[in-house]
Amino acid sequence: MLVAGEDPISARRVARAAGATFGEAADAYIASHRSGWKNDAQADQWTQSLRDYGPNRTIPITEVDTRVVMACLRPIWEAKTVTATRVRGRIERVLDWAKVHGMREGENPARWRGHLENLLPKPSKVSKTQHHAAMPYGQTPAFMKILAQRDARSRRALRFTILTAARTEEVTGADWSEFDLKGKLWTIPAGRMKGGRQHVVPLTQAALNILDPLPRNEPPFSLSENAMLYLLQKTPPKGLGLPFTVHGFRSSFRDWAAETTDFPHEVVEMALAHAIRNKAEAAYRRGHLIEKRALLMNAWAQHLLGETS
Repeated sequence: MLVAGEDPISARRVARAAGATFGEAADAYIASHRSGWKNDAQADQWTQSLRDYGPNRTIPITEVDTRVVMACLRPIWEAKTVTATRVRGRIERVLDWAKVHGMREGENPARWRGHLENLLPKPSKVSKTQHHAAMPYGQTPAFMKILAQRDARSRRALRFTILTAARTEEVTGADWSEFDLKGKLWTIPAGRMKGGRQHVVPLTQAALNILDPLPRNEPPFSLSENAMLYLLQKTPPKGLGLPFTVHGFRSSFRDWAAETTDFPHEVVEMALAHAIRNKAEAAYRRGHLIEKRALLMNAWAQHLLGETS
């Protein structure tokens, strides 16, 4: 091959890449990293986002260039900035993986620094901070009844999320090893928490009633990151057609606690796993205040189930 003026290494890489598509490379990347991720839901998020917004899965991996990447990102860069930045990063990682495996050569067309930053505005410039739309707490009891009308996975997960005032990823990534059903506690490890600190959630009987009948051979709420949001916002019959977000129910919980109860502010903040900057309040971090928080969560459950006026 050298005598013929060909590069053996390049020829080998071309041979390896023959027939390799972006979809195949993405699937292989996800499969090779799945064991190192927090949960299967993270792999589902990768798969779904790349299918929805990434390059055509049938395009040869060698043909994914700046033009292809920009065609993916430009339509969503301003309207869905957070999603777009995640997709860009995921495309970049898949292409890096493909290069290491000899499937492509050259610079990565999805890299930000020194490349796409010259073609797209900074995410911070186009993404305006938006508050998560929250359902008024007075409407939550009726809403919980609507959710309970059908026994579907996303509905169960959303009911559990609201009852525990948890974040979406904390619920969708939950594993049975985190639950002490007899002790009525859910211990979320630090690695799965936004603040990097272990969080213990007292479980009410209503929350336990959702967990009890679920099979133990699979995670209790293994869903994609947007499944509950789709349930809320998609137009009927696929969804409920409401203008609220899943995260907004944490605000509903906080407003309810502040306006209708006498529970101390620091107890409510601890229930939400918020960082407490005030030194006096931070002293409460020395303990989990489980008993006080159990009373708070039981009162919240009673409100949601319509058991209090």
